Amino acid sequence: MITSATALDMIRSEVDHALRRFVEQQRPQVSAPELAPLVSAAEDFLSGGKRLRPAFCYWGWHGAGGGDDPALFAAAASLELLQASALVHDDVMDASDLRRGMPSAHRRFEELHRKAGWHGSAEQFGEGAAILLGNLMLIWSGEMWRNSGLPAASLAAAQKVHDDMRTELMCGQYLDLLEQAHGEGTFDSALRVALFKSGKYSVEQPLRLGLVLAAQGREPWIDRLCEEYGRSVGIAFQLRDDILGVFGDPGETGKPAGDDLREGKRTMLIARTLAAASASQAQVVRTTLGDPDLDEAGVDRLRRIIEETGALVACEDLIKGYLENALGSLEGAPIRPDAREALADLAVAATSRST
Repeated sequence: MITSATALDMIRSEVDHALRRFVEQQRPQVSAPELAPLVSAAEDFLSGGKRLRPAFCYWGWHGAGGGDDPALFAAAASLELLQASALVHDDVMDASDLRRGMPSAHRRFEELHRKAGWHGSAEQFGEGAAILLGNLMLIWSGEMWRNSGLPAASLAAAQKVHDDMRTELMCGQYLDLLEQAHGEGTFDSALRVALFKSGKYSVEQPLRLGLVLAAQGREPWIDRLCEEYGRSVGIAFQLRDDILGVFGDPGETGKPAGDDLREGKRTMLIARTLAAASASQAQVVRTTLGDPDLDEAGVDRLRRIIEETGALVACEDLIKGYLENALGSLEGAPIRPDAREALADLAVAATSRST
């Protein structure tokens, strides 16, 4: 029996193998030399990450009685294609320069255009190519899911979950854009964005996917567990991401320090800050948040305000509270004991992660 101590490494290895095999199978269709940079970019963007979404899917499957079927890893790996697609599009919308320590996709294609001396705008080419790369990986996600090799009855039972997850992600991306445009988001509105954009598709739906695949149906206890455990971990996961986006080590996050501040992200952390800020502090936040030329001194100033208002401590306390709720929800869940232990470990890993 696989224990939680070794399972994540095993899941990563199996998911990596499934992704490499899938991309190799696509090569005949994308064999034109001109498409090589597109395929190469896809491979690079699929090569990193902790594979938490496939892990939640795997333990849902195993917890509900699923056996050691290699096809499960292909189905779970399709979530990494969805994630990579979302990251590429997210970087375009946020004008991010880096992703996991590498140039973001649109910057990569922009540089390709510039070095080749092609006609037109290098920036426009980079953004267009990145959008297409994201779309390609989104299409591949659906293809990998459908052709995973799992029983048709399992795939049919879980298809709505897979569809809902993709719809929620796209709606979350739009809500995120809307939040930045409004510019005066509350904690509740930032929480709604986090739930749709990250929480549900990072934890709740991957877990539900695995459970429904194994059970070949959507039992009431499955939805109850996914809502109580999945949403709690998902929100805490995003809160941690908010904190890392401001206070994270660039060597670990793969992005410049304070990049979320330069991008003007209206996160739950920023909403807490504005709610507790003095008039002068709030003025500083509103006038400097979203400045792409914000220097280190400006980042440090905003960090101090976040700390002085108590927003950082408040968000850390929220993470602890959501984590406690998630762990409590596992106690009575009708899943295998090793899955219960693994999901508890995953909850801790997801909410205390460094990247």
